[in-house]
Amino acid sequence: MAGIPSFSRVLAIDAGQTGIKVRVTDGDRAHDQVLPGILTHEPLLPQLATLARAVLDRTDAPALAVTAGVSGLTGIEADAGALLSTIGDPRVREVRLAHDSTTSFLGALGLGTGAVVASGTGVVTLAVGSAQVARVDGWGHIMGDAGSGYWIGREALDAAMRAYDGRGPHTALREVAEARWPDLSRAYIDLQASGDRVSIVASFAAEVARLADAGDTVAKDIGTRAGAELALSVETALRRVGAAEAPADVCAIGGVLRSASVREAFADRVSARLPHARIVEPRGGGIDGAVALAELPAQHPLAADVSIARA
Repeated sequence: MAGIPSFSRVLAIDAGQTGIKVRVTDGDRAHDQVLPGILTHEPLLPQLATLARAVLDRTDAPALAVTAGVSGLTGIEADAGALLSTIGDPRVREVRLAHDSTTSFLGALGLGTGAVVASGTGVVTLAVGSAQVARVDGWGHIMGDAGSGYWIGREALDAAMRAYDGRGPHTALREVAEARWPDLSRAYIDLQASGDRVSIVASFAAEVARLADAGDTVAKDIGTRAGAELALSVETALRRVGAAEAPADVCAIGGVLRSASVREAFADRVSARLPHARIVEPRGGGIDGAVALAELPAQHPLAADVSIARA
């Protein structure tokens, strides 16, 4: 495989909050697994090392590289050397570690220029210009992630409680919330006490999409605002790399984009604000980008955001 010719295999990890995808490649062959999501409120490197060791226990590769794109990865934890040491397996000869915005971009647009917004439980946007890279949002559910599944779910629960109080218009989102918490006056207590509260809140995004398609005006408004937020992040990122006034590929990926109201609002705002942009379908997913990380040329703008360690 180009970039790592001495290795017979690559163990690639796409670690998101909703789920972790793992791919072991061997030439033209690949074996995929899907595992529970990364816990961004706990140290990331021990989680990745435990995962890598579990996969290595099931492979007989004499030498390999581990590549990983990770949600919530900060500059402090983006230490490939520390991950290599924590894995502690002599078969691992190289580790490449990056934020999942980098691998999402590589999976969707390859080595080209443009912008990719990836919206699942969280959201992050990455733009790549001829020489610059700009990341927008991805700041977590407390401080950011505008237009994400969590953001949509939070807006849905806010609307449900406004309807419950009489502060807002009627919406079927109230009935959806009551299906989970029959006594809505206690819902906030149960939610705050749950260790899965982020995923619980994000799970309501699917109901927002369903009800928006069914004509619920409150749900449709939430989806429309989410799409506008995602488009704003794309516009901002492209302007920061000097590509807002030139032809640029734009790709939107992730489960949130399955909502028609989100997709339509996103496309409308991109068309209005970025007349030279072209919305394209992704070439692949984050796991494809994690595999591509192994071949990323050193001179590519994204290379500066990849931590590399070799044994």
